[in-house]
This record gives sequence, structure tokens and C-alpha cells, in this order.
Amino acid sequence: MANLDITIPALKLNDGASIPMLGYGVGTAWGKKDEGKIDQAIVDAVKMAIGLGYYHLDGAESYKNETELGQGIKESGVDRSKLFVTTKVWEPAQTGDIERALKESLKKLQLDYVDLYLIHSPFWAKSEQDLQNAWSEMEVLHKSGLAKSIGVSNYRPQDIEAVLKTAKVKPAVNQIEFHPYLQRVELLEFHKKHGIATTAYGPLSAVTKAAPGPVDDVMAGLTKKYAVSAGEISLRWCIDQDVVPITTSSKEQRLSDYLRAITFKLTPAEIKQINESGQQKHYRGFWGKKFGEDSRL
Repeated sequence: MANLDITIPALKLNDGASIPMLGYGVGTAWGKKDEGKIDQAIVDAVKMAIGLGYYHLDGAESYKNETELGQGIKESGVDRSKLFVTTKVWEPAQTGDIERALKESLKKLQLDYVDLYLIHSPFWAKSEQDLQNAWSEMEVLHKSGLAKSIGVSNYRPQDIEAVLKTAKVKPAVNQIEFHPYLQRVELLEFHKKHGIATTAYGPLSAVTKAAPGPVDDVMAGLTKKYAVSAGEISLRWCIDQDVVPITTSSKEQRLSDYLRAITFKLTPAEIKQINESGQQKHYRGFWGKKFGEDSRL
């Protein structure tokens, strides 16, 4: 049952496209070890999310479930033009890999184009030239219309700077791990300077994986004030900072509840409270060895 009274707001990207400010992801928990047999639970979860009003859908080649994502989209019956679909290329080490990967992804997704195509990480690259060559290929796909917007994921400022040296089209998005215990202040400032939007995976980590911690007391007060869960406060904390959170669940009630994050707004003082308490602890759930376990970047 769609939440007809809730409309997810959109953020304007630097290429003129608009991205819904709350997304449903099929990564991590939904990821498969191999393509293999169709996992009907993923198909059903995607249909359920779309039915609730999650029209921003986030997938990736490396999750090995693009087929399920595509089938869920198809079975939802929602017009393609209403959806914002993201997928990612894993390791584009050879020239031509990105075009091949996107065409394969589109086949699995049963789509003619994706709204956003991302390079999943910079860590495969051996040089600045590798990053620049890969981005050049992304620009070709953008021009062709197979990817309406193009961006990156897990890129650090130095990785984006390398891309910008030769880019004809700026990355529209950098998708990163982001939550109160990993606030990425320097990186977010860099994004703003260059007009690059931030999308966030793991936005609930401070109240799930990294709990207990110093934000707990702040969250407790806010959940009481707004009559929502700490997860919904976490999502709103992202949205109020122009960061687009990507979340997931297999539970319909929980996904429905998460949409309450659209119905209220935190005050600047409350955002500051969360920020200051969050800075007392460091937690990184993904790519720790690549970034350095203690890195706040």
C-alpha cells in the first residue's frame, strides 16, 4: 500500500537531473555470492518498496542481484519514467569494460537506461590516468543516454581531483558511507565546493552496528520529541544536510516507518548536537583497510 500522503522531496544534481532524497538499496544484506538462481525474496522486497513509494532504487553489479532488482521493477507496474534507478560498475580495469558492464547491467535490469551510473570505488586504479580513462568512458555512456547521470562511489578528494583534471562532465554524485560516527566533514566540504551531491550508504549505522555510543542520549531525546525511531532521526539528519540516504529492510512496517523521516525537520541546534556527540566516536563499517581504520576522511 503506497503512502499517498508522503512525497519524497528531490535534490537537484549539477547536470539538471533530480534525485529523490530517500532511496531503497539492494546492497549488503541483499547481496548474493553469485548470480545463480533468482532470489524471490529480493524481487518481492523491491516490489514492496516501490509500492510504499520508494522510487529511488540503488543497486550494483557487485551485489549480483540486478536481475532481481529488474524483475521487481517490472512486476511493480510503476511507469519507468517515475523511477530513479542507480547501478554501479565494479572494477573497470580495461578500456571498454564500462560500456560492456553497463549493457550487461541494463539487460539484467530489463531497462533501456539507468538514471545514475557510478564507478563503485577508486581502489582498483593504479594511477591518476586509470581514473581519468575510466571517467572518459563514463562520459561516453552519459552522452549516449544509457546513463542519464554519472558519478562515483567511495572516492576521496584526491580521486575526484584526478578526475576533474580531464573531465568534460563533472561527477554528479559521490556515494559514501555516512552517519554520525563517520561524518566526512572535509569530503562533504569538497563536494559542496565542486557542486557534487552526496548520497549515503549505511546511514543507520550509528544506531544499529555501532551502538551503544555517545549519540544514544541525543537520539533518545529526539525520538521522544518527534515520536519517531532513532533510525528515522538518522535519515532526517542526512536529509537536513542535503545528503541523500540509501536504506533497506525486508520488513514492510519498518520501511513504511522510515518514510516518516520526510514528515519533520531537525533544527540546526539538533543537527549540531548529533554532530558533536557523533564526533566522540569513530566507526567505519566498509572499506576500512582501504581508507585506513582510523581515517575520518
